Amino acid sequence: MNELDFSNKTVLVVGGSSGIGNGIAHAFRERGATVHVWGTRASALDYTDSADSRLDGLGYTQVDVSDAANIERCALPFDRLDVLVQAQGTVLYDRQEFKTPGFRKVLDINLTSLMACADKCYGPLREARGAMIVVSSAAAFHSTRGNPAYNASKTGAFGLTRTLGEAWAREGIRVNGIAPGLVDTKLTRVTTGNPKRLEGALRNIPLGRLGTPQDMAGAALFLASPLSAYVLGQTLLVDGGMLLA
Repeated sequence: MNELDFSNKTVLVVGGSSGIGNGIAHAFRERGATVHVWGTRASALDYTDSADSRLDGLGYTQVDVSDAANIERCALPFDRLDVLVQAQGTVLYDRQEFKTPGFRKVLDINLTSLMACADKCYGPLREARGAMIVVSSAAAFHSTRGNPAYNASKTGAFGLTRTLGEAWAREGIRVNGIAPGLVDTKLTRVTTGNPKRLEGALRNIPLGRLGTPQDMAGAALFLASPLSAYVLGQTLLVDGGMLLA
């Protein structure tokens, strides 16, 4: 038996159009799953200019999760859902998160939408006795001086994972999470694209390298598989040892 075979399984990756979510989506597809992704652009063709996006073999739907009403209105293209991965996220720089509009925008995308997507997919997940995986951040475990909304939202995601894990376990839904460290995506280019900042960041990572979407995908596959059948409400820190110091 191959516990990482997802043939005949249906997976939805919210935020699967790029970055970590896209890496996770392809990891499930390569192991036999039918994979759907939600993104913000009108069609999959609108991502051809993005180095972080590869949408071949994935079902694509435009859903702007910054407004929960969009999530409530969208029609799910499946009756049964085996795995829901919530990898949506944003961050604002230049102190925008210290102002209420910026703070609210980040919270709406990074936290409120998690509950809205979970609620939308609750029925199909319960029918399949499936798994939900919330992608938060290592920021949930330390302060992020310039990004109060990002930190608050990821800390909230950590708590929501525990709470839904307990609340939905008897419905047959296992809820767990992943907290990535520094992964090279468009959201982190302010650091990874700056040689001086990157050098400083790498000094604080014992494994000596950035994380990749594939590193996060490995954790997601584990959490969605029978290998983690007795794991519930946990958030795995996948950071190359960054928080050990």
